[in-house]
Amino acid sequence: MAQPTSLPNQEGKKVPDVTWPVRSGDEWKKMSSKEIFSGRRVILFSLPGAFTPTCSSTHLPRYNQLASTFKKLGIDEVCCMSVNDTFVMNAWLADQEAENITVIPDGNGEFTHGMEMLVDKGDIGFGKRSWRYSMVVDDGVVEKMFIEPNIPGDPFEVSDADTMLAYLSPGAKAPEEVSLFTKPGCPFCAKAKVMLKDSGYDFEEIVLGTQATLASLKAVSGRDTVPQIFIGGKHIGGSEELEAYLKSV
Repeated sequence: MAQPTSLPNQEGKKVPDVTWPVRSGDEWKKMSSKEIFSGRRVILFSLPGAFTPTCSSTHLPRYNQLASTFKKLGIDEVCCMSVNDTFVMNAWLADQEAENITVIPDGNGEFTHGMEMLVDKGDIGFGKRSWRYSMVVDDGVVEKMFIEPNIPGDPFEVSDADTMLAYLSPGAKAPEEVSLFTKPGCPFCAKAKVMLKDSGYDFEEIVLGTQATLASLKAVSGRDTVPQIFIGGKHIGGSEELEAYLKSV
């Protein structure tokens, strides 16, 4: 895979002034870098391509997971950029269910070129793409930039969401992952969701009958009743056990 000849850090510089055509439903619209960055503090992470392995398994999902934490730390928006067209980026966003992320389709590579991050990946049939990096932009000026090292391949060492969290809030602990098994019409499930939201927890809801079966629930929890809650990989139990847990932490 081709490497960039240089990877200039753009801290202290203004981001490029670019307008992108985007597809919203059945309509074409315009999205501009001024609209995204002016008067706001924004995280942007850029990656080689939608639907590619590292981007789909780790890079995008973790930023989506930590987006609410970033917003509590003064970030107005979390954006993901790739040198892909708007249809590809929209399809990838939907496939990833990354509702907390704004995707930017830098299809012509204009913004990426302006950031001096456009690289040639023609050896794997990608053409011109973005080198992997992340940054904080404050009112259109790059505040902090994390650029992957200039080594062969597709390094993923410093542009990740946890590195960004450590920069924004040194010593901060990433929120624990929470999973909640429910079924439609269950009042105890509704109670558990309210308790989690009131305690500031984001959670993944797994609905029996649509996303999982009763057999799946019993296999992972040893129980056949809902709700069943897992926090940080630990099985908490039902709504009463959740209430006791939340009082204890």
